[in-house]
Amino acid sequence: MTLQIIGSGFGRTGTKSLKAAIERLGFTPCHHMHEVVENPAQVAHWQAIAEGRPVDWEAVFAGYAAQVDWPGAHVWRELAESCPEARIIHSVRPEDKWWASFERTIAKLLTLYRDLPLPPHIRDMMDAFDRMVVQTTFAGKITDKATALAAYRQREADVRAALPPERLLVFDVAQGWDPLCDFLGLPAPDEPFPHHNLRADFWEVLGGEPA
Repeated sequence: MTLQIIGSGFGRTGTKSLKAAIERLGFTPCHHMHEVVENPAQVAHWQAIAEGRPVDWEAVFAGYAAQVDWPGAHVWRELAESCPEARIIHSVRPEDKWWASFERTIAKLLTLYRDLPLPPHIRDMMDAFDRMVVQTTFAGKITDKATALAAYRQREADVRAALPPERLLVFDVAQGWDPLCDFLGLPAPDEPFPHHNLRADFWEVLGGEPA
């Protein structure tokens, strides 16, 4: 498998900015939910994973040098085992800020998507995401703050427990280039760290935020 970087952090932890930063450092392309939205052929892989069917990780991430964000973050453990040389970056942000963003974007979408005029492949991906992430990671309670924050904390604890410290970077994109580049053994670019995917950007891909 070609993955050199595996992202284990939840969506809305700066994963779009992290994707841009990783690609700027040469690990390109980097898989992200946006890749699934833009490539309908990807959805079949995630439907299989959601249904518990075996998949070929080489095929799922064919051509990708890195992965961050859901849906890939859901299978971080399997990817870490399949790619023993890959580094793992666990993206985080202050948990109250994460919840405020998550509640208004991903949680809202997963609550409303069945009534939205979405393209068929996005609807199919949301169905798979519901089975994979909402029902397992969040016990079906994606709009419950206490449940969501418990899952958020548990993911970081699980990642820290599963991986040797030298293989893992717990990273907030607000820290900028230095921790990321030190971890990857690369010089920091002489340019601002990228910052993308504000709430308006999230909904723009889907035609605007529903009322």
